[in-house]
Amino acid sequence: MSDSRPDGQLEEMSGITSSNEQATAASSSARMPAVVNLKPRHALPFFKRHPWVFAGAIRTVRGNPQAGDEVVLYSHEGEFIAHGLFNPNSQIRVRLYSWNEQTPIDREFWKARIQSAVQLRASLFGANNDVTAYRLINSEADGLSGLTVDRYDRWLSVQFTSFAIAQRQTQIIELLCEFIQPAGIVLRTEKGTLDAEGLEITDGLLFGEPPPRPLVVVEHGLKWEVDLTEGHKTGGYLDQRDNHRALAQYVKGHRVLDVFCYTGGFGIGALVWGNAAEVLAIDSSEPALATALRNAELNGISGRWRSEKADAFKALESLRDAGEVFDTVVLDPPKLTRTRAALPQAMRAYHSLNRLAVSVLKPGGFLATCCCSGLVSHEDFEQMLADVAIQSGRDIRIVDVRGAAADHPVSPFCPENDYLKYYLCYVA
Repeated sequence: MSDSRPDGQLEEMSGITSSNEQATAASSSARMPAVVNLKPRHALPFFKRHPWVFAGAIRTVRGNPQAGDEVVLYSHEGEFIAHGLFNPNSQIRVRLYSWNEQTPIDREFWKARIQSAVQLRASLFGANNDVTAYRLINSEADGLSGLTVDRYDRWLSVQFTSFAIAQRQTQIIELLCEFIQPAGIVLRTEKGTLDAEGLEITDGLLFGEPPPRPLVVVEHGLKWEVDLTEGHKTGGYLDQRDNHRALAQYVKGHRVLDVFCYTGGFGIGALVWGNAAEVLAIDSSEPALATALRNAELNGISGRWRSEKADAFKALESLRDAGEVFDTVVLDPPKLTRTRAALPQAMRAYHSLNRLAVSVLKPGGFLATCCCSGLVSHEDFEQMLADVAIQSGRDIRIVDVRGAAADHPVSPFCPENDYLKYYLCYVA
């Protein structure tokens, strides 16, 4: 790791407004942080280090803070709780970072947090070239609410989901370059997050060289194409890495149906690691299926890989009506709800998908069913499976429950981080 400042490229980074950021920092340091006081009986979650202070918990704001300014959070009785960053345009009005009254949110603070995140991944992967793509910073779990960084070989893909973090992007990029020395750094955004935070930033190259398209990375020895410019999320799905390999131990000789296959993670793993007989992969995205086929070719199993562009619900109905049966069915749908108001509708969709999956699963087969909606609890998901078992008349037994890979740690202070659920079920 180098302690030297990155070269002059940083001053030319696309989308970075260094002079504005420096002016903001200077202005903030010239005055005392504003004070946010909570309503009575609202302080306990924040004393317990939950990082999100919603607007409804706040009684008063003193000092006229602007979006991105540092503030100090106090209970209604005037007791210090934490240092945070303010955004009047977001329902998450304050994001908390430091619970030490003597530790402000300055460059040294960011440096220490980023260094800690980098050290964790070094302990997980070290110099092992068996995995060349992983999550480097996982937002709240690494004490950096609003910042997600994924590493794809020599490139970094960054998401800012907080206005205040985006405002400090020059500093963040400098520190990432200091610790990682990447070939390049790209910015990826999500429209819903931009709207929620009042952010006006666009995808693009922030530093260094643009990544090749496609970029080939390694997952437990398998090769995968990723597109850091147009691929889903930051370029790919890294959280299911270990679950791909976990499923493979059960599928030898199986006919596998991989629904919402995206670029082939579960299906190709089943063929290579598990020696499955064949895979039928379903996805509604033609580009994703094209990438999946190239991934199958990269790993030498294209002869046992077949794909179909279709809506998942309609494809499952057609397979059921045609009397098709499979030894293993994988369901890995995208997030089906982002709000609590939409949760009942999402649970109905999960129920329908799993009921259809069971209808094309032979007795004694395996159902690998996933949920990446953080608002859906394990209890919700297990109750859905119980309802599917009752209505289908099939015996469903949960034999394995897993979450995201280890490079996606979960904060005990922010259970919302524990979003990914993977259930392997034996269906009699």
